[in-house]
Amino acid sequence: MKKVILALLILSTISVGLKAQNKNGNVLDLKHSITDSAIVYPESFETDIQKLKESWFIKNYTATDDRYATEPDVEVSEEIIVERLGALPNVIEMPYNQIVRSYIEKYTKGERAQVSALLGLGLYYNPIFEQALEEQGLPLELRYLPMIESSLDPNAVSKHGAAGLWQFMLGTAKGLGMEVNSLIDERRDPYLSSEMAASYLKGLYESYGDWSLAIAAYNCGPGTLNKVIRRAGGEPKDHDFWSVYNYLPEETRGYVPAFIAVNYVMTYYPEHNISPVLPTSPLVMDTIHVSDRIHFDQISQVLDIPVEELRILNPQYRADIIPGTTDSPRNLILPSQQIHAYLMSEEDIKNYDADKYAVRGKVEPGDALVAVEETEIWAEPLSKPSDKVELDGEKTTIIHKVKAGETLASIAKIYEVTPEDIKKNNNLRRNAVRVGQQLRITTGAPQAVMESTVAAVTGNNKATQSDTDAKKTSTKKTSTTSTPTSHTIKKGETLSVIAKKYGVTISALKSANGMTNDNIRAGQKLKIPAKKTGTSKSTTSKSKTGSKKKRN
Repeated sequence: MKKVILALLILSTISVGLKAQNKNGNVLDLKHSITDSAIVYPESFETDIQKLKESWFIKNYTATDDRYATEPDVEVSEEIIVERLGALPNVIEMPYNQIVRSYIEKYTKGERAQVSALLGLGLYYNPIFEQALEEQGLPLELRYLPMIESSLDPNAVSKHGAAGLWQFMLGTAKGLGMEVNSLIDERRDPYLSSEMAASYLKGLYESYGDWSLAIAAYNCGPGTLNKVIRRAGGEPKDHDFWSVYNYLPEETRGYVPAFIAVNYVMTYYPEHNISPVLPTSPLVMDTIHVSDRIHFDQISQVLDIPVEELRILNPQYRADIIPGTTDSPRNLILPSQQIHAYLMSEEDIKNYDADKYAVRGKVEPGDALVAVEETEIWAEPLSKPSDKVELDGEKTTIIHKVKAGETLASIAKIYEVTPEDIKKNNNLRRNAVRVGQQLRITTGAPQAVMESTVAAVTGNNKATQSDTDAKKTSTKKTSTTSTPTSHTIKKGETLSVIAKKYGVTISALKSANGMTNDNIRAGQKLKIPAKKTGTSKSTTSKSKTGSKKKRN
């Protein structure tokens, strides 16, 4: 019995000695001989490759060929891979083993399209990563970590809730002072998140004194890694990633091998027939401080920059809103050639559709989106026709103050326009209207006719004789005015609305355009058939009908 106990003690001592000596390779060099038949690949390998290839940046800033798809991978011997890894200009050790080989083949054989896309995205993101790493004095090979973390998607969110290029968890991000709320998520900011990641990695390296452990801790967290090291036994300083490999969480086991593999592939991709990627447009960006609440649509419309480009350059703004204030200005990344244009057009940007994007700062109780007071309508001829709505013939604009029970549809019906016309003319995003709200209604009817409609709707019996004479004159003018020969369909219009506008029947309209159904689309041009010569009777009847409807 004593002999058995003694033998067990000797074996235990040898086991601890092996663990302590593994890092120095005196007995068993695990980093070269280790194998794993149950490799779990990081989430980044589940990336939607088609979405990655069709991203706005790839399509507009880079050019690739399809060699990665038409030419197969080149078989490479173990000796060549070892030689190539040894030739990398890296500080971080990158050994070769069966697990690293499996990741290299995963990239060069199974994920060739992903590598091609990553090469393109790297043209923009790698300089950002390198600058952040350089400021902290860290090895530049760490710039490839985000490729494993997020496949260079700044809006990537893991199944655990990590977000951004560097995949920060919410708690870690807030602990580093990053802002996350409904409008802004600084984990998605390429510049700020890279600065935070470099600072965080520096702290991890100072804690463990080994880059392979620091990288593993970045993936699973220092708390988890400390437990792993304790389970492995021996002194922490005697361990590296490979000596604690079998104690690590499954996904973390593939993290360092993937890091080594991506360094290899990003350097030697031409030798594996993966397409080269070239920039097709200048990649020079610059930053401007925004001290107002600005929507991407306002910038896009004034500077003629696609909203998608603003989103890819500024992914931290989750709702397309830059919540800048005088006390807390926000960064906006733009192509350098657009910076001057923004500065020159700043007031125009702020004022573009300002009402549409304004935030109500004060609301009185009972100020609902329904009307509760009398309707007041008055004519207000335009001094300058609106450029928001295209109308044929003479233009007249009136101001309509909403009353109780009215809707956008009922108001549109009064003035024989569409709800979409009113929304567009007043920069409305919803169909709701509120008490006392003043709506600009632009119509092609002559002013005198519209005043008659206003009087009928409001029951205003104080019309003067001159108003009556003007109405008669306008009625005669309307009956003799020639009908326009064509009409460009606006959003929201129907055949019924168009036919009514030009005083023709729907069947005549369809016949003139060779239509077999009622389907029309915005932007389509319709021929307007000539209408029969009318008299003032039809117009007068129409006015009476409108009055009757309103009284009912």
